[in-house]
Amino acid sequence: MTTVRELAARAKAAARRMAYATGREKRAALLAAAELLEQERGSLLAANAEDLRAAREAGMSGAKYDRLRLDEKTLVTLQAGLRQLAEAPEVVGEIEAMRTLPNGLQVGRMRVPLGLVGFIYESRPGATVEAAGLVVKAGNAILLRGGSEAIRSNRALVGLLRRALREAGLPEDAVTLVPTTDREAVLEMLRLAEFIDVMIPRGGDALIRLVTEHARMPVLFHAKGVNHLYFDQGGDPEMGVRLTVNGKVQRPGVCNALETLLVHRDEAPAFLPRVAEALFAHGVELRGDEAARRIVPGMKPATEEDWAAEYLDLILAVRVVPGIDAALDHIARYGSHHTEVIVTRDYQRALRFLREVDASLVLVNASPRLNDGFQLGLGAEIGISTTKLHAYGPMGVRELTTTKWVGLGSGQVRE
Repeated sequence: MTTVRELAARAKAAARRMAYATGREKRAALLAAAELLEQERGSLLAANAEDLRAAREAGMSGAKYDRLRLDEKTLVTLQAGLRQLAEAPEVVGEIEAMRTLPNGLQVGRMRVPLGLVGFIYESRPGATVEAAGLVVKAGNAILLRGGSEAIRSNRALVGLLRRALREAGLPEDAVTLVPTTDREAVLEMLRLAEFIDVMIPRGGDALIRLVTEHARMPVLFHAKGVNHLYFDQGGDPEMGVRLTVNGKVQRPGVCNALETLLVHRDEAPAFLPRVAEALFAHGVELRGDEAARRIVPGMKPATEEDWAAEYLDLILAVRVVPGIDAALDHIARYGSHHTEVIVTRDYQRALRFLREVDASLVLVNASPRLNDGFQLGLGAEIGISTTKLHAYGPMGVRELTTTKWVGLGSGQVRE
């Protein structure tokens, strides 16, 4: 059996070829992958059905089971993402901020691939396609290690992606799957700093802790999404209800779902009953502070743990605050630097919220569910970084590159 080390070495060699792949070659590979997703739809759905059957027998939870599912709609979205990436402008090779020094030397920064990206992730087989597509577009290679629950889906998808690379004249090892579900394979990956240039984990707290504690290479990650919506004084109630329901209900088990609602005390008597009625209609459990429960007695009491909770379920914490200062203080204390929203009609408070909130995406009058690479026009994302260094927010093609200094001289020497 091929070892993880051997797989990484092959993928690293492929990364060297990918670094100078032409835009035409990468475009051909991505379009071929999109076509194969359509042609092999039946076999992909069959492989996923086997994963889903095994997951049901193992008693997998509803949210995780939902993330594991591949369906017709998901495949169409993945195809659209690959085609969008194929037609997106090339970033590799761009030279930024070129300038001429007093001695005549021209210097600038050239955008270049990262190299070999390690990707360790749970549940979502769609992430296999998104990550591989982004990495190919950015001129990298990728070594994937998905969760054991998605092993059949991931094998089928990676086989398809490698075929697309071959058809485009690119090395198939640029997309490599670690085929074992053995946990030791993860630890082995984390030790291979001589091959893997950056590690990106995508999953729950336990996985993130494992990777950050053991990785010998740089890590880009987000730990969790404790996301807030602050309904400001004078905010539009209809908009506030719509954004709150969308943020909490559409897909409660994802990292950009809403977890806490903050409401200005002057708006709470009218707004809270209205939003609570809409949320209760969707089966949402509300956990409020004392002020919120006086207005909506159907709420359960919130504890200190609720303010920092990432529920990933139909549960929402609710707090009444005196104003924007208290909302900002609450977010600074309990937020996870993921996604924060203000619903307001006040221009100055909107600007203040944008400036002062420390999060990978800060939104005015829009749902937190929009913190997603596809939604933000990136084609797809390999993950959302809250680590700040190198990338902050959804990581698309540009975030999977870096820059190096380049100089164009005419015989200059150091005096």
